[in-house]
Amino acid sequence: MSQRTTTVSRERQSRSDPEPNTLMNALIGAVVTVVTAPLLPFAAIVGGAVAGYLQERDGLKVGALSGGIAAIPAFFVAWLVVGFLFLGVDPMLGIGGLLAMMIFVFVLGYLVLAGALGGLLGVYVRKEL
Repeated sequence: MSQRTTTVSRERQSRSDPEPNTLMNALIGAVVTVVTAPLLPFAAIVGGAVAGYLQERDGLKVGALSGGIAAIPAFFVAWLVVGFLFLGVDPMLGIGGLLAMMIFVFVLGYLVLAGALGGLLGVYVRKEL
């Protein structure tokens, strides 16, 4: 019986799981957010949940990072939308750039907070399953 116990403990030591790659999991969550954004109203929560599920812990951090990465394409979309809205307006006004930055800050806050919430939910689901 003693020999079996030591064998099992040696197997557990040799099978130690590698640390999860936070940046890769956040990037996967950001891709899920960007791809599902046209289809789902709360895509940032889904992307953060995927990142948190893959991470297995630190869901708040990986989910927020996922939302921050997903904000990069959102910045370009906001800039494009504002550019079309102010097409033909005097470029010296600068109101288009200001409006684009305000939209970007709002979207960034939403994506980071929703991603963090999704990350927490993803870790919770992972632990329950």
